[in-house]
Amino acid sequence: MRMREVVIVGAGAMGCLFAAKLAKSGVSVTLVDVDRARLESLARDGITLADDDGERRIPIKAKLAADVAGPVDLVLLFTKSMHSASAIASVAHLVRASTFALTLQNGIGNAEAIAEVFPAEQVLMGVTDMPADLEAPTRVSSHGHGTVRLGSYRPQGDQGAQAAVALLRGAGIDAHHDEAIEGGVWEKVAFNAALNSIATVTGLTVGGMDTPAGRRVAFAIAREVAATAAAKGLSVDIARIEGKIDFALTHHRQHKASMLQDRLAGRRTEIEAINGAVAREAEGLGVPVPVTSTLADLVRLNEPA
Repeated sequence: MRMREVVIVGAGAMGCLFAAKLAKSGVSVTLVDVDRARLESLARDGITLADDDGERRIPIKAKLAADVAGPVDLVLLFTKSMHSASAIASVAHLVRASTFALTLQNGIGNAEAIAEVFPAEQVLMGVTDMPADLEAPTRVSSHGHGTVRLGSYRPQGDQGAQAAVALLRGAGIDAHHDEAIEGGVWEKVAFNAALNSIATVTGLTVGGMDTPAGRRVAFAIAREVAATAAAKGLSVDIARIEGKIDFALTHHRQHKASMLQDRLAGRRTEIEAINGAVAREAEGLGVPVPVTSTLADLVRLNEPA
């Protein structure tokens, strides 16, 4: 199985980064969004990609979902988690027996949203820590190394997962197949639940949270998320999670967490797919997560309607 036709839903920083890298490698990529003006700019000007190899402009196809005809080998979802259901519904007409859908989004529940539209065995899920900043409507920068780990939502989808890994590697992306990817998704949720929620409540940069109090709260949340994942029967590495939190606190000191950026811009945050989702899962499993739940409620207090 070889993937050559790709649709990326969501023209944010990550969507533009992956679209540019895939298109640059010769893959046929269509970028989908709901912003008509933005799509016109992308179709006219392409994407300017600035990374460690320099800067170049990459032509790209950009369309409304209804204008994409298919057939398509892979649909890649990069919207915010609260838009997953509507985003995947917008491309329901692209579902074929050979079409896979991959989520690399933050949070819990995105694969389940896709599986409401795509057959479960054609759903792929994963995580990425690739850096991406949307510096202008058609310009994205990415400096430093990042990886992608992905696998199938159901075992029957393993061939599709392997093909997606090959596709990304062909575009110069450091991608790996992970048979236990659900645990990997929960590890990233633990990281995000810890740092994003604290940042949003306090307004601090990552470095601003590097205090004894900040570390106590962050590690407490990470341990609660790990305990919830373990109760679900998932294998997660708490030492690895805490190591990534420590690395971020030490080395990404000026960074503003994405949830804080949403709050400052007056947008809804992904709290319900991160801390909120963990709290709901934990309640059903009988796992106490008081710190995670409290941070979720504190973020909810200032959520826009």
